[in-house]
Amino acid sequence: MTDLIQLASQPAVWAALATLVVMEVVLGVDNLIFISILTNKLPADQQTRARRIGIGLALVLRLGLLGTVAFIVHLTEPVFSVFGQAFSWRDLILIGGGLFLLWKATKEIHHTVDPEPKADGAAGGSLGFGAAIGQILLLDLVFSIDSIITAVGMTEHVPVMMIAVVIAVVVMLVAAEPLSAFIARNPTVVMLALGFLIMIGMTLIAEGFGAHVPKGYIYTAMAFSAGVEGLNMLARRRRRSAQGEARVPAGQTRRA
Repeated sequence: MTDLIQLASQPAVWAALATLVVMEVVLGVDNLIFISILTNKLPADQQTRARRIGIGLALVLRLGLLGTVAFIVHLTEPVFSVFGQAFSWRDLILIGGGLFLLWKATKEIHHTVDPEPKADGAAGGSLGFGAAIGQILLLDLVFSIDSIITAVGMTEHVPVMMIAVVIAVVVMLVAAEPLSAFIARNPTVVMLALGFLIMIGMTLIAEGFGAHVPKGYIYTAMAFSAGVEGLNMLARRRRRSAQGEARVPAGQTRRA
């Protein structure tokens, strides 16, 4: 407790906490998009529970990894080399996670463009609950290791990292339902989000091979694309509104 009070009295610690919270929230967007897309494929009565379990697993994983932070730091040490390129366990995890994201996003894009007919005509149920949780857990692990290693480079105080992780996961939990509902209401956003996942997957693979990609470029591109899609949604909404207003007078004339 004394150590926590001493940390709380240092302005540098508060600055590090604020920076870490922002970083964790931004990195959590990738995870949240994946969870939203995946859980929207489940039956309606399972979606909320799957989202809460997925986000809860992210919290447990990150807090657990923070408890073994000394081990996590060693994941960045090279374990073997291929043609002069050294690879660490972190690199292998990022490459594996990136490949999984590419496979999953490509599969979902194919299903969206050319959906398979469902025998029962239901909108959901094409994915099992256990399979969804397993895939969420896999991506939680990849994103958690990446975020923890980044956090270690920003501060040496584990309690600060834990507080930042808890705040970020709470934000994810609050945003999960609105984001999932928004994606479900706007099918074109699903394709955009899947494109984001492909870009994130390629970024993970590139970083696994030692090519650092500034996160600012990635999130700027995502924000620009989201802004363009927002304008398209606004245009479609106004077009539908104008068409509806144009039909009303004609209907009234016919009734007269």
